[in-house]
Amino acid sequence: MTGGTVFLQARGLGKSFSGESVLQSVTFDLEPRQVLSVVGRSGCGKTTLLKIIAGLLPADEGTIKRRGRDITALKAEQRDIVYLYQDALLFPHLSVFENIAFGLRLRKVAALQVEHDVVRMLRSLDLLEHRDKAPHQISGGQRQRVSFGRALILAPSLLLLDEPFSGLDTDTRAQMQDLFKRVCVEYAITAIFVTHDLKEALILGDRVATLRDGRLHAHQTKAQFIADPESGVAEEVAFWQSLGSAGH
Repeated sequence: MTGGTVFLQARGLGKSFSGESVLQSVTFDLEPRQVLSVVGRSGCGKTTLLKIIAGLLPADEGTIKRRGRDITALKAEQRDIVYLYQDALLFPHLSVFENIAFGLRLRKVAALQVEHDVVRMLRSLDLLEHRDKAPHQISGGQRQRVSFGRALILAPSLLLLDEPFSGLDTDTRAQMQDLFKRVCVEYAITAIFVTHDLKEALILGDRVATLRDGRLHAHQTKAQFIADPESGVAEEVAFWQSLGSAGH
């Protein structure tokens, strides 16, 4: 699921708020069709990093290039990047179909093409039977799928996901993880997936990076991440093993 050329290149990104440093010299590369999981505790700067890449916040220093083009100074709407929040943020007055079709309608895509593209997306997301329902008539997990569909239908060059499954119950979260992996392959998605959940980071990422004290450490392989004593994996494994021992 990786390509041969660098798709996104971040170099020396820094950001401070009220004199307090949040990001320090953040540097990483992302290849085409690759999902990079960024894991870290709440408040460590994960959301700030995504917003800088999306163009929703300016970096104090550093550069961002996409396919070799410097996009650091571009406005958010010029970057061809979609940012997905934790909340689905659907239009309550529009059906599932029309929520997903919204961006295509803004682009004045022909009606037949809209029908074709949205039906394909609904089928990919297992939502076809819900096409005419309003957001309040479907579950939280289904609303999150609609949010995915609305983003993916525009074929963004990069998808940024800010803990999108954190508010879901365990079973629904697992279903969304499986769905995300499948859709990534089907739509050839390049993405950065932010989470505080180590297991989720390993399941969804082709690579995993940790963000600690404002600094990003991007591991080249999952094995390197697991072996890193600073990753927290060893502590998590030990915790579950201790629970298993206590049960005997």
